[in-house]
Amino acid sequence: MADIPKTALYQQHVDLGARMVEFAGWMMPVVYSGIVEEHLAVRSHAGLFDIGHMARLSFSGDDALALLEKVCTNNISTMKDGQVRYSLVCNEHGCILDDVLVYKWSYGYTMVVNASNRTKIVNWLDIHKAGMDVDIKDQTMDSAMIAIQGPKAVAMVKSLTDVDPSSLKYYFAAATRCMGQQCVLSRTGYTGEDGVEIMIGNQYANALWDELETLGGKPAGLGCRDTLRLEAAMPLYGHELSESIDPIQAGL
Repeated sequence: MADIPKTALYQQHVDLGARMVEFAGWMMPVVYSGIVEEHLAVRSHAGLFDIGHMARLSFSGDDALALLEKVCTNNISTMKDGQVRYSLVCNEHGCILDDVLVYKWSYGYTMVVNASNRTKIVNWLDIHKAGMDVDIKDQTMDSAMIAIQGPKAVAMVKSLTDVDPSSLKYYFAAATRCMGQQCVLSRTGYTGEDGVEIMIGNQYANALWDELETLGGKPAGLGCRDTLRLEAAMPLYGHELSESIDPIQAGL
């Protein structure tokens, strides 16, 4: 267990009595008080999810756009600064290597990748960037990512960030500050509810989690994340999406 990666919030989960399991190569909380209770808390108020296990890759260089256009099924060139776009990365047979989120900034791009596919996607990008002016940095181990999901989530975060999350359109993001520290605030979500995600340095993650709990957020594990996304008909890699399924078969 000592060799299994842990997010910056691992001790928080242990202290809260979460049942920890190995998931996608990480030690993650599957449930705290109960899947049904956590599910309903997200639907009625706000739930807190540690999604620090998901890979966060940054892209810079003159050919960053060209590389993303090459490997993504969706159109990256039409994105506006601050926009987030859902896309697929497919293999040479047209089947799905992963479903990803691409963030566009004035200075480059960020890609959020499923934890189980991190190594595979990094290797795929390395192959396809050959001869290109692209610098890819894997920031997964240096940063935390927390999702706050539910009808009260946006109002809950408002007092913590310099950018009012209610000013963000759905699938947009902003580089801003949270509790005085640099962060990325986005409004995407994987539960069918409104909400936001905050990417922040590992050293600030525990203070942020504590503050979100104080404001009324309920810790929620992977168990209810799965029931919530299933109820909202959102695909999960390894289930509805895989390397044996192409985007048309997946309805994407």
